[in-house]
Amino acid sequence: MSHKVVVPIGPYHPLQEEPEFFRLYVEGEKVVDIDIIIGYNHRGIEKLSEAKHFDQVAFLVERICGICSSSHPYAYVLAVEDILGGEAKVVPERALYIRTIIDEMQRIHSHLLWLGLAGHFIGYNTVWMWAWKYREPVLDMFEMITGNRNNYAMFKVGGIRRDIKEEDMPVLRKALDELVPAIDMFYGAVMDDPVIQARLKGVGVLTRQQAIDWCVLGPTARASGLNIDIRKDEPYGACDRLDWKLIVEKDGDIFAKTKVRILELYECVRMIRQCLDKMPKGSIDADIQDVPAGEGIGRVEAPRGECLHYVKTDGTNRPIRHKIRAPSFMNVASDKVSAVGGTISDATITLAAVDPCYCCTERVVVLDRKDSHKVMNGWDLIKLSQEKTDKIKEGLKNAAAK
Repeated sequence: MSHKVVVPIGPYHPLQEEPEFFRLYVEGEKVVDIDIIIGYNHRGIEKLSEAKHFDQVAFLVERICGICSSSHPYAYVLAVEDILGGEAKVVPERALYIRTIIDEMQRIHSHLLWLGLAGHFIGYNTVWMWAWKYREPVLDMFEMITGNRNNYAMFKVGGIRRDIKEEDMPVLRKALDELVPAIDMFYGAVMDDPVIQARLKGVGVLTRQQAIDWCVLGPTARASGLNIDIRKDEPYGACDRLDWKLIVEKDGDIFAKTKVRILELYECVRMIRQCLDKMPKGSIDADIQDVPAGEGIGRVEAPRGECLHYVKTDGTNRPIRHKIRAPSFMNVASDKVSAVGGTISDATITLAAVDPCYCCTERVVVLDRKDSHKVMNGWDLIKLSQEKTDKIKEGLKNAAAK
């Protein structure tokens, strides 16, 4: 008779940049089940948004994630511009290209960050140091364009806050030219190293059908053979005006996820170069002063996959409802199948293979104080609120009678 043992990973663990709790059920070295427990980073971003002017919200949602800190403000402004008639109708042409440059530069630095951490996780610290070395010039480009290495404060409803100076164009092109040989080096290291292939091939497999069933996104989905990308499926910015290809692999293992991200680096460079060449002169901001009542959705292909923002307004220039769904919220759940069946040593790198951002996944859980085992859902909270309101009304009524 088999005996299951529980192996905890987290909420604090050397291979996790943020707190999250995974409870592995193992038989010997084999993982037979896994519990995924979130809720260590909840900050109430959606609720905070409701108290801010529509222009301030872009700065707020930028703080959801420091790595993909342009994806959330971009998706948010697209949602508001959806209420106004759509990005293409509202935003000046030059701003569309600058938005795409920022978006693709972010993808480069995020993929290089993941690649470095992946090398570190499997004990290949040379890859870690080299990947982060070549990530630095990308952050330098961000600082030159936006003034910041992270949290760029570039996106606003109706355009972009800062233009790219003509004298900065040659610097950007030179940095991109120098980045390509580094990508060549990483691709060669991964494709030619038998140790890396032995460690990553066949590990953490997510089949195409499992990817569909678990609704995974981004490189996680494309590594399993799913031909999905918001930049192609529902183009935004200048994505549909550029020549680039979608990178799709079929094996669904960690090696495929690694290959997808490295090959996507080449496409990011191609897209940025074309934006610099095609970007027209002109305004970068439509100077939007008011947002009417309505509902809008913004979708952006973040480095980890589709980032979605839903915004509802009532004409008061602030959201009355703001719903955010980051890609990690979908991708992390797929660990329920990709990590099961592997070994304990494989589980840690499988959890990291989806490039998780745990802050992005956060949701609040409310427990009944009278029954600590009961999790209260939305309707329970409404009922509780109504009961308290009735008690307050009754108390005021009694006080008035006296």
